[in-house]
Amino acid sequence: MRIAICPGTFDPITNGHLDVIQRAARLFDRVIVAVAASEPKAPLFTLDERLSQVQQAVRAFPNVGAEVFSGLLVEYVRQRAAHVIVRGLRAVSDFEFEFQLALMNRKLNEQVETLFMMPRETYTFLSSRLVKEIAMLGGDVAEFVPPHVVEALRSKMTNTTL
Repeated sequence: MRIAICPGTFDPITNGHLDVIQRAARLFDRVIVAVAASEPKAPLFTLDERLSQVQQAVRAFPNVGAEVFSGLLVEYVRQRAAHVIVRGLRAVSDFEFEFQLALMNRKLNEQVETLFMMPRETYTFLSSRLVKEIAMLGGDVAEFVPPHVVEALRSKMTNTTL
């Protein structure tokens, strides 16, 4: 079975993430969306909230599941018997950082490959950070994230002093 890991913070999951996940699901027998604890990033949503949002967003894809992970990504990949990490690249500016990560992961475990996928052109500008900024300023993010994430952002912005 060909298993791929699609890691990220997903704070929140966007339609760009979903585009990459959906296309990865066509290439692999199983895709695990690995939601990183990422405490240093100080996420807006808790780990449980992010996991729940991802699980709801990928429900329509029968060969995609979501789990939480912490620690070294290559160790998590090994534990899940996967051999591929799928990473999205939006722009050239993403490439240098992602390239360094891929090389370090290869150094840590030569059996793990990294596959870079570009989202559709309509999502190349999209990031979780921009979605949060727009939502914080009262903007409409409905075309950027799934409906349940729109509601979660509205609720968070109403109940959180930022």
